Amino acid sequence: MNFNEYYWHDSVITNLTIDRTNPGISDTISLEIILQEGGDIELIFEDVYWANLALNFGIRAKENILHAFMAEKNDEDLTNLYLRWKGYIDNIDLTCYVFDLNSTGGKIKIIAKGFKVRYS
Repeated sequence: MNFNEYYWHDSVITNLTIDRTNPGISDTISLEIILQEGGDIELIFEDVYWANLALNFGIRAKENILHAFMAEKNDEDLTNLYLRWKGYIDNIDLTCYVFDLNSTGGKIKIIAKGFKVRYS
């Protein structure tokens, strides 16, 4: 299923895990999510090249997603990542995934080769 086809609004992020046990070979970020439509998933971003986790803590509320989407190819962070690598990753097709969070006003941006979904 395409990332933008999921109904993210009011889904709840219950856990976020960064796995760099094999850095540069297998860098992953996984989100455990209770979908608003029902059901639990683990969303695993594979071959992560960059992430920005602008999270706010101390708020007694579940981490609800306002909306999530795949950013356009001209996204500033994605463009800057390619520029920083000075041509070394130009042949790698990366995507920027964005989560705007409703409860805390936070934002998660992940640039990765792709993602997979595990259903619980």
